[in-house]
Amino acid sequence: MANAVSDTFPTERIDIVGRRPVAWWPVGLMAAASTLLLLITASRYDYHRDELYFRMLGAHPQWGYADQPPFTPLLARLGIEIFGDTVWAMRVPFAIILGLTVLLTAMIAREAGGGQAAQSIAAAGVFSVFPLTTAHVGSTAAPDLLVWLGVIFFVMRALLHGREWAWLAAGVTAGLGLYNKHLVVLLLAALAAGLLIAGPRQVFRSRWLWAGAAAAVLVGLPNLLYQVVNGFPQADMAAAIAANKGDESRILLLPFQFLLLILPPVWMAGLVTAFRDRRLRSVAVAYPILLILVLVTAGQPYYPLGLLTALFAIGAVPVERWMAGRRWRVIAVGASVPVFAMLSIVSSLPVIPEDDLRGSFVASANPTVADQIGWRDYVWQIGAVYAGLSPTDQSRTVLFTGNYGEAGALDRYGRSLGLPDVYSGHNELHNYGPPPDGKTVALAVMQTPPRQFGDCVAKARLSNAAGVDNEELEVQVYVCRLIEPWSKIWPTVQHYD
Repeated sequence: MANAVSDTFPTERIDIVGRRPVAWWPVGLMAAASTLLLLITASRYDYHRDELYFRMLGAHPQWGYADQPPFTPLLARLGIEIFGDTVWAMRVPFAIILGLTVLLTAMIAREAGGGQAAQSIAAAGVFSVFPLTTAHVGSTAAPDLLVWLGVIFFVMRALLHGREWAWLAAGVTAGLGLYNKHLVVLLLAALAAGLLIAGPRQVFRSRWLWAGAAAAVLVGLPNLLYQVVNGFPQADMAAAIAANKGDESRILLLPFQFLLLILPPVWMAGLVTAFRDRRLRSVAVAYPILLILVLVTAGQPYYPLGLLTALFAIGAVPVERWMAGRRWRVIAVGASVPVFAMLSIVSSLPVIPEDDLRGSFVASANPTVADQIGWRDYVWQIGAVYAGLSPTDQSRTVLFTGNYGEAGALDRYGRSLGLPDVYSGHNELHNYGPPPDGKTVALAVMQTPPRQFGDCVAKARLSNAAGVDNEELEVQVYVCRLIEPWSKIWPTVQHYD
């Protein structure tokens, strides 16, 4: 495969004698277009289940949570505080992050010697299904992609241009990234292993590199201390994800690499180009090491996206050279990039009307789309069951959900219907309970209520008006009359996934 790529694109040693000017016009326009695109489409569907969860977490800021660091929930909260409590408001900060990601990807191509065409191709690579999807729904993966690219950008500055201070900048960036996701540790481990294996090993004698490592620890220390004090809850979370999805993730890891970004030959060219340059060989070697780390830890198939995006940016440089002086090649690349970008937009953003999503390829292939449908419907159906209770039972009732999406939807929409407080044992929400022992009736929104809930009677099954298939369609609403107090039940309902 490497030979096929090198035969197609000229992957010779990167020439860094004088970096090319920044292609502000095409790259700036693409960055602005990406942000504007997300803002225009932000409110066409409803919240994603993760956003409903982040909305609850952001209302209780702290140094960390059971399943994640604090940055993404706080970022979502920032949007609410500035623009109001709407889905559009929550998504504004992430739309801006995507624009910054476009700019940074282009700058990595520039570091690798790319001119206007290479920087433009690199920027266009962000218009892929996964980057667009994660930024649209305010996922932790959107800031994480920016963090990874920032670390790699500074590492390339140090390796290619001898700017030793860049090691410190990379460390500070990684330390800040720990407040969003701890996955940046995998990137640091892969890069360190790449340097040990492929060199240049003399960088380990640099005081700036060790200052960067110390900065990463120091900047991220409060979040790390939260994990220590609370018994490493994210280790439990990682174990739960591995147990629930590990086998599937391992099977999908390699095929997924060819779906994360448009035009896979570009990042393949970047992998070959980086490997052929001894100064960047460590970055190329880091990629298979990262794949091994993700495979061993049963991580999600999208985890290598940040490094893959950087390789895409590096690969844009030989593509630019391949295009030089060949009009048909310019036309081929110039046509294929927008076509694949448009397909990604349709597959990831709320372009298709909600009423037309039922049975569509987009809704079935991209679960994130389906998970934005039906939340108001579900709350109304739960509210109808609550309204059917006697006044006495209503005074003794709390809502209990099987997952944080349902809890978040009830917290967002249930108050206007006069619904009682909502509780859940899912991830961090378990720490917000238990309900008072005097609440002896539970309106349980679950597939199957636990035995501890006593006598439970199913009263409704959730459905959405659009007819879109998502995991909530397997959920029923039960009226349960508790036989034990919440203080005894509560430790048994905690679960991570």
